[in-house]
Amino acid sequence: MNNNDPIGLAVSEYLAGEKKAEITVESNLAEDDFIPVQYLFRAFSEMPEMEQIALQTSKGKVLDIGAGAGCHALALQKLGYEVTALDISQGAAAVMQKQGVKHVLHQDIFDVTGKYDTLLLLMNGIGIAGTLDGLDRFLQHAKTLLNPGGQILLESSDILYMYEDEDGSVLLDLNAGYYGEVKYNMKYKEQESGWFDWLFIDPAILEDYATKHGYTFEVMYEGDMGNYLAKLSLP
Repeated sequence: MNNNDPIGLAVSEYLAGEKKAEITVESNLAEDDFIPVQYLFRAFSEMPEMEQIALQTSKGKVLDIGAGAGCHALALQKLGYEVTALDISQGAAAVMQKQGVKHVLHQDIFDVTGKYDTLLLLMNGIGIAGTLDGLDRFLQHAKTLLNPGGQILLESSDILYMYEDEDGSVLLDLNAGYYGEVKYNMKYKEQESGWFDWLFIDPAILEDYATKHGYTFEVMYEGDMGNYLAKLSLP
């Protein structure tokens, strides 16, 4: 395994018995966060309502993008869907195969070909676009992967609240670019991802980008912390 696959090592060790494993998440925006690896193995009944709605709204052939340990792909299989689980992590891809995910791709999304009816991006999955420019690139590429009438189901968050002062005012550096463009670094034991771009997109701007690329746009669910589930559909 490469030294830049912290998620892969973490989910592999969890499956081997390291039940208290945690992934450290550094960012340029907030203090370090920690992901209990156990959360990546949750069953359908343990998933937030937003994720359950997304899985039940899926249709046809599904591509689960950034599938991690495969919990969403396994739930979709149990619901009777034909699902392909995609992850750039070699370790995660191996864990999904061990867990019984039938179709696993260890690839970058921009190298994927084929046709699907649903592209699924949960756990802030559209963040893989990285930046607003990257969002243009992703939405364009997604059109090559979708059948007519296909849909993208994605989860993101409007993180403007993270810039609020105690009095409710918002302090933004207008020269720093879009406030939802964040940098992350993930660590687990000796493994480290290296810093990478991650995008949090507010629904109004996402709707603008979706419309520009020929998708219809609908917010299907809104959470308590600016998070939401959106459906982008092709005619």
